[in-house]
Amino acid sequence: MALPLLPGNSFNRNLGKEKFHKSQHWSYCNKVSMLVGEDKPGIGGEPLPGQKLKPKYSVFPRGLGSDAPSWVAFDKQVLSFDAYFDEEVPDKNQELYRIRQCKIYFYLEDDTIQVVEPQVKNSGIPQGTLLRRHRVPLPPPNEDEFYTIDNFNLDTDIIFYGRRYRITDCDQFTKNFLRKMGVRLNPAQNRPDDPYTKERQKLIDSMTPLRPYERFDTLRQFLEHDGHVLRFYGIWDDTDSMFGDVREVVLHYFLSDDTIEIKEVIPVNSGRDAVPLFLNRQKLPKYAPVGLYQPGVITDRTVLNVFGGLVGNKGRYILDNRKTGAVHQEFYKDCDLRIGSAINVWGRKIVLCDCDEFTKEYYRTKYGVQDFTPIPYKAPPPPKVERTFPVYNGFGSEEDSLCSCMGLLPKPPQKDFKKFMEKDRQGLESNILRFLAQLITTDPIDKDRKFIISYFLSDDTISVFEPPQRNTGVIGGKFLERSRIKKPGQELYKSELPEYYKAVDLYVGAKVCFHGHVFLLVDADEYAFNYMEKHANEASYKSSEANQTKRIRTLIFAMANINIILNKLKEIGEPRSREIKQIFAATDPQHTTIIDYDEFRNLMLNISDGKFSEHEIMTIGRYYSVRDENEMDAVYLLAVSQEELKKNNFENFAQLYAHLAYNDRDKCGLLASDKCRTVCKSFRLPLPDDLLRALLASCEDCKDQVNYKKLVDGLNWREHPIPTFQTILIPLQYEDEWSGQPPTLPVKKVKYLPLIEDVFGIKD
Repeated sequence: MALPLLPGNSFNRNLGKEKFHKSQHWSYCNKVSMLVGEDKPGIGGEPLPGQKLKPKYSVFPRGLGSDAPSWVAFDKQVLSFDAYFDEEVPDKNQELYRIRQCKIYFYLEDDTIQVVEPQVKNSGIPQGTLLRRHRVPLPPPNEDEFYTIDNFNLDTDIIFYGRRYRITDCDQFTKNFLRKMGVRLNPAQNRPDDPYTKERQKLIDSMTPLRPYERFDTLRQFLEHDGHVLRFYGIWDDTDSMFGDVREVVLHYFLSDDTIEIKEVIPVNSGRDAVPLFLNRQKLPKYAPVGLYQPGVITDRTVLNVFGGLVGNKGRYILDNRKTGAVHQEFYKDCDLRIGSAINVWGRKIVLCDCDEFTKEYYRTKYGVQDFTPIPYKAPPPPKVERTFPVYNGFGSEEDSLCSCMGLLPKPPQKDFKKFMEKDRQGLESNILRFLAQLITTDPIDKDRKFIISYFLSDDTISVFEPPQRNTGVIGGKFLERSRIKKPGQELYKSELPEYYKAVDLYVGAKVCFHGHVFLLVDADEYAFNYMEKHANEASYKSSEANQTKRIRTLIFAMANINIILNKLKEIGEPRSREIKQIFAATDPQHTTIIDYDEFRNLMLNISDGKFSEHEIMTIGRYYSVRDENEMDAVYLLAVSQEELKKNNFENFAQLYAHLAYNDRDKCGLLASDKCRTVCKSFRLPLPDDLLRALLASCEDCKDQVNYKKLVDGLNWREHPIPTFQTILIPLQYEDEWSGQPPTLPVKKVKYLPLIEDVFGIKD
């Protein structure tokens, strides 16, 4: 049989403690070392008269079990024994002695013992902890030792400070532990009954009347169904009375006490007062009485007076088990409530039409009901009256005049502040789309005029600027003030708001009419092309006129969406794909798979039969274009950076180098480009973010590493200034000063072979 952990057994602990408590020691007599103490043996090692020697070692062999200390190995492990002791009662005739039940707890970690007596209500005896937890010594003559686990067993007596306890039983954990310790347990004994307690119980039982007694047990129903409420939706048809109508109600049935409450659903603007409850929570009788009962008529029990006050004005009352004269009244239960059933609520007929999911699950589980088809009880909603507004009278703007019709106090029209904050100028992001336009006119002078149309995404406003041209006879400048522009062909005096030009209406090749002047958009700047291609999937939503709940999604920059354009090209050219491939091959006799943009444009116009706009052709050309990799001049970027640092009086180059060197954990003189940018930003280097990115990109090697010492030396305008002639200062220009010239990276060559593979599949 397996032994318990060795550090926890009491023999090893007592053996170690006895070495300190025994008064044994060695001394010298005639210069001879001799044992002096209580354990000194006699001649030949025989014990002296009256001397009792204790075993030197534990009954368990050494070296078995865990090395952990006992307070760790047996932490929170307690042996529990059921015991009792008898107590003499000398000054009472009703009892000569009493039996007191108690619990004995033995803590394995330190061999401490605690005795607790469970408290009994109205016992009159101080109960609770009889013996506080501590190590209890054995009775004399072994008072120098303490109780251990070997002193406990079932059906045995144990003495604590002169009081004898009888151990009758123990719990299962204690039995298992003692069996592992090798203890053979005695059979468990029953606890004896206290004679005085039995006499008291007989007296209490004799006081209980033997007549029939009704027990109303409502606690179980409350505990099982507290918080469970059945919900039904119904109507009360009151159309028979004057000015009556159909009212909607909600019935709540409380399963905890079979009570019902009813709430009325009062519609908005019905003219009725919002009362708290239609019926207060109560038990609802099935049949309403003719008149109200007096208090005490309906009771749970009937009490009879036997003597009637004849004997000394004292009465004797008993319960009437026959319930003579009792008024029986039936109340609504959960079994009486069904969808489609009508209940009588104090003379008002309420029809139950529907219920919630909890109620359906309750009836499905308890009564097996499966049909919960609701009865239509709600009146169809009245037709929505469309709000009409008066016709615009020409004073002020349409939005301002419309806001004056919304309420008694006119308010200014609300602006889209969220859109303004998102699309306003942020750093290098101007959020302005600029197009180059020409006038569509027969006047030979106006044909050569160029205009810059700027569309502001923050508030959908448009401004037109004419760049000055020499020897044209036309003075350039602001042609149209920044404002929203209405689309032509709309009725002026109407109740609806007019339509204005949006971003979806502006693209290269579009024709727009601004106050009678028709413009043709022929080009755009590089920022406009990049922005429209980047936000090609951005859409706007508009409710359809037929169905106001249905919203129509429209792409704002559909002309710059390469996927839509390629699908459109595939639909147009799929029937003659082989012919299109031969046309592209004929324009490239050298088989370089690259053609000029002008030839590509002419081919696309020929293939699409004019169905492609100029902007769509430019989007395809830009997507499949051949661009030369222009490397930024590092010296030029350093020169511009030095000018910026001079303007801001920045001279802390030594501290900047120290910060960069601190972040160089490998001490190799190189840092990642992103790490350098983060350090420069945290150091608050006064350089724009785009200039800093371009400068780091020009200084990094093939592994995206930057030599930060060379970078700091190049920025040091005190010790390594760059000559002035190398610094090219570009003056700040306004957005209306774009001359309309082609972008800095125009599309010159187009790779047509990837285009054919993406649209028509693998090449032949």
